[in-house]
Amino acid sequence: MRILLVGFGGLLMGLSTAPFSNFYFAWIALVPLWVFLVSETTKHITHKKFKNKKNKLKLRRKINEKTLIAIVWGFSYHGFSLFWVTSLHPMTWIGISWISSFIITTFCWLFVTCWGIVLVLIWSFLMCCFTVNQTKEINYKKITSKCIESNTFLASSLFQSLKRIIFGIAIWCILEMIWSQSPLWWTSLSYTQSPSNLAILQLTKLSGYSTVTALIVAINGLISESILIINKNRKQFFLLNFLSIITILFSHLYGLFLYNHRALDSNDKKIKIGMIQGNIPNTIKLSPEGKVRALKNYSYGYEVLAKQKVDLIITPEVALPFNIQYVLDNSALSQKIMKYKVPIILGALGDQKNGYTNSLFTITDTGKILSRFDKVKLVPLGEYIPLENIFGKLINYLSPLENHLITGKNKQVFDTSVSQAIVGICYESAFSEHFRYQASLGGEYIVTASNNAHFTRIMPSQHHSQDVIRAIETDRWMAKVTNTGYSAIINPNGDTLWISKMNMYEIHKGIIYARNTQTLYVRMGNWLIIILSCMATMPLLKIFLLLIEYTIDF
Repeated sequence: MRILLVGFGGLLMGLSTAPFSNFYFAWIALVPLWVFLVSETTKHITHKKFKNKKNKLKLRRKINEKTLIAIVWGFSYHGFSLFWVTSLHPMTWIGISWISSFIITTFCWLFVTCWGIVLVLIWSFLMCCFTVNQTKEINYKKITSKCIESNTFLASSLFQSLKRIIFGIAIWCILEMIWSQSPLWWTSLSYTQSPSNLAILQLTKLSGYSTVTALIVAINGLISESILIINKNRKQFFLLNFLSIITILFSHLYGLFLYNHRALDSNDKKIKIGMIQGNIPNTIKLSPEGKVRALKNYSYGYEVLAKQKVDLIITPEVALPFNIQYVLDNSALSQKIMKYKVPIILGALGDQKNGYTNSLFTITDTGKILSRFDKVKLVPLGEYIPLENIFGKLINYLSPLENHLITGKNKQVFDTSVSQAIVGICYESAFSEHFRYQASLGGEYIVTASNNAHFTRIMPSQHHSQDVIRAIETDRWMAKVTNTGYSAIINPNGDTLWISKMNMYEIHKGIIYARNTQTLYVRMGNWLIIILSCMATMPLLKIFLLLIEYTIDF
């Protein structure tokens, strides 16, 4: 029953993500995991039993049970949320056999799911250790000769419950920050609230996505701690639930206040943009037919938008799968740029020593390259092979593709004909710091360019939810252009003012604004993590000492 409840909790967290967008589930989805971790940890452990052989075996069983519980929750959440990865199969259109395609996509899904499970496992382990250490300290202080269950005192202590909640918040946020520095990052708890709960997402202006993650863990923790003492201390039960209600109400009301009082910028500059969603299916994208269609669709779209007197035209990621110099020298699009003289942000391939880059180029009205942005966050296994000395031979055996994409430099500035832009190419939408840094350097609006043709509708929906958070965090207008959808215009509050249909060729004229406001997050970065790290330092040190003690005893 416990496994089913924990698995159901993880599934609820998954159902809170786009496109299901049942965001309210996220505020209770962590409760089963929290309750079973804490209640079962403290129930059988006292300081006199630590060195008892029988209790060592019992403790090992408890550790195994809790490990399984954490794995089940992690698999339910991350496995469900990232199941769209399997829609890569079959990849027979690029020369990979059906069975090899199945192996590759299954491996990719399991790998990214397990990476998420590791985060949950570490958090659960540290929560268990923290609770055991709490119990140990209390027993030393409160119990002399008679050995009693520590859960009675611990559950009746409001102070101990609040300490555990703060520790749980700190560790989860720290782990998400660490995970966001890795090549694999997508499933922050914060993105469960996007794009539907715009009130709470306004708080990302304060300290980025960690603000929302902290609130979600806090509410789950308060509810969990109240359940643990429901039959033992009714006063504390009502107090913890009252705190959870006040916290969630205040945070949403404050978010609503920020939503209705967006910072005004007298220097806001109106930009008329044109967006082209080329709709070139992946099955033909790299074939002669696909390349001909891409040149036709984007050349035609450029001409239509140029006649509408837009200031800037934007295309998706690798809209034209050619080297940029070839496009400028030989394509019909280049000729139309020279004719209509409207600048364009063009997705194409850039030259680089030992390979090429996935890049966006600003082409001026004279047909020259004004600026270039090379994709920084390449997709593991899709655009490069991580740990190539280990996995390279296996992937090369299964796939005939040769990946030579070169990673772009971190500190890039992308100037356009209208003003400096903040750029994200496809997968980079999940990386908050990538956008914050560019905003701090003076980026005045956001352009994201993606393909998205590989996947089912779930992935573009989640991608859109990531983009909504990035627009709110930086207080910037966003123009997102994709190959097959969803292309969109998003304002600094996270409202989607226009969104395309999926798998349709679309040409759209819209308006965004360049602005130079700076949110607290843009100015100071993720300062909340620094505070939480300081708060977690002493408990982590105590846990380290506790582990040394157990290691010696075992």
